[in-house]
Amino acid sequence: MLTAFARAFQTPDLRKKLLFVLGIILLFRLGAHIPLPGVSYEAVNTCMDEIETGSGLFGLVNMFSGGALLQLTIFALGIMPYITASIILQLLTVVIPRLEALKKEGQAGTAKITQYTRYLTVALAILQGTGLVATARSGSLFPTCSVNSQIIPDDSIFRVATMVITMTAGTAVIMWLGELITDRGIGNGMSMLMFVSIAAGFPGSLWAIKQSGKIAGGWGEFIVVIALGLAMVGLVVFVEQAQRRIPVQYAKRMIGRRSYGGTSTYIPLKVNQAGVIPVIFASSLLYIPALIVQFTNSQAGWAQWVQSNLVNTGSAWYVTLYFLMIVFFAFFYVAITFNPEEVADNMKKYGGFIPGIRAGRPTAEYLSYVLNRITWPGAMYLGLIALVPTIALVLFNADTNFPFGGTSILIIVGVGLETVKQIESQLQQRNYEGFLR
Repeated sequence: MLTAFARAFQTPDLRKKLLFVLGIILLFRLGAHIPLPGVSYEAVNTCMDEIETGSGLFGLVNMFSGGALLQLTIFALGIMPYITASIILQLLTVVIPRLEALKKEGQAGTAKITQYTRYLTVALAILQGTGLVATARSGSLFPTCSVNSQIIPDDSIFRVATMVITMTAGTAVIMWLGELITDRGIGNGMSMLMFVSIAAGFPGSLWAIKQSGKIAGGWGEFIVVIALGLAMVGLVVFVEQAQRRIPVQYAKRMIGRRSYGGTSTYIPLKVNQAGVIPVIFASSLLYIPALIVQFTNSQAGWAQWVQSNLVNTGSAWYVTLYFLMIVFFAFFYVAITFNPEEVADNMKKYGGFIPGIRAGRPTAEYLSYVLNRITWPGAMYLGLIALVPTIALVLFNADTNFPFGGTSILIIVGVGLETVKQIESQLQQRNYEGFLR
């Protein structure tokens, strides 16, 4: 990987692209530290010092915003509205025939779906920005802070509207920066910004583990966490690269005087076909009961049960439900994103077949059978990776600040692998051996 980056900086046009991406990343991180108008920066800093910033209800969104959410900056919403909009459009593509038809139209249909995603992102940013401001005004953003009522001194309608508009504009700017990286950079800009947001919290999390450690001044826990992190990165790389290759043979056809087909290829089915989406779904749904309790301030029996079992990430109920929901959503997401019948029909249309399997319905049944078998280990792997922060809570008292686990490590490794592939593919287009040596 380091060799690929070194060779990329030696190539003039790739060097310009990498420097451009680094400049966009600097702008992105700068916006994550500019406070919103109307927010008391001193009160926010006081509350940030008094609480555990990585824990609580807003930990997931705060991670995707690079720590900007709890600091109430202009990029407080981060890239989360775009991620939510993309997931919603992807799920609706299976339900709404119009979106499914657009998906099959190629580049023009993809551009239209991207436009719908932008509109939905702005709408979600307005909704989430309003909710964030209301949460900060009520003191629920920092419930244990002594100055939580002073975070927004002026709660007039004009001031609140200004804050919501500013956060929505910040989300639109983040979308624009991501598209700039996609068009003029080295790959998927949104994934790159997500990578930067999560990686920004790694140094602080590691240093917090060192400061809270007791072995050799905290260095013992620090070294153990680093070693565990390297082992987990290796495991994630191994599983993310693992795939089941189903061989496909295309029959030879004569059209005029030319022969077509007769080639062999394969269908790559990844072990982790769903990616990080099941973890995000499960985390979001488990936050809903705690969110209801937090806003209603109920003291009923069900509210106390939620506080003791679903808000506490170390409880047996939370661990069990979290794991089962991840497994369920892994199968659910794979089922709606991969259609064996459609793949079998396309193969039959172009004269393709799986050796030993008849074309048509038997091919679709065989693909479903293989997909279900490889989804089981992928779902179990996602569940175990997502529970690593809970294990770290017990072993290292690291709470959800533990960097090597859950959503963070999956996204970091996934985006890193994709970026390296993008760089290597562009290097291969510029460095090749001639016919003569």
